[in-house]
Amino acid sequence: MDKQLSPITLGDLLLWLLRRRRRFRVTGRSMEPLLQPGDEILIAPRAYWRSPPSISDIVIARRPDRLDLRVIKRVTDVSADGACFLTGDNLQASTDSRTFGWVTPEHILGRVTCRFF
Repeated sequence: MDKQLSPITLGDLLLWLLRRRRRFRVTGRSMEPLLQPGDEILIAPRAYWRSPPSISDIVIARRPDRLDLRVIKRVTDVSADGACFLTGDNLQASTDSRTFGWVTPEHILGRVTCRFF
């Protein structure tokens, strides 16, 4: 499982300026040590339009039981129908699919591509 996240590149910055990437701020500790509260990341909202997420991808998703909440988690399993099982890297501090179940494709907002500065 890849535990690294790339720093922002000039290409990522350009895609963000062209609104092809979205910026998010990490608020919880569920992805420590990879991501800390206050870290900012970019996501590719169109990453999964043609194919489902892959195991070990880091994604932003809406919680199926609380659609007003967005979570950042790692994909640890993908079912035949495309639903994903999401978990945090810091299992002791993570509310994830072990609590709210499998996440369907329409709840996944995008794949994390890099850190934002």
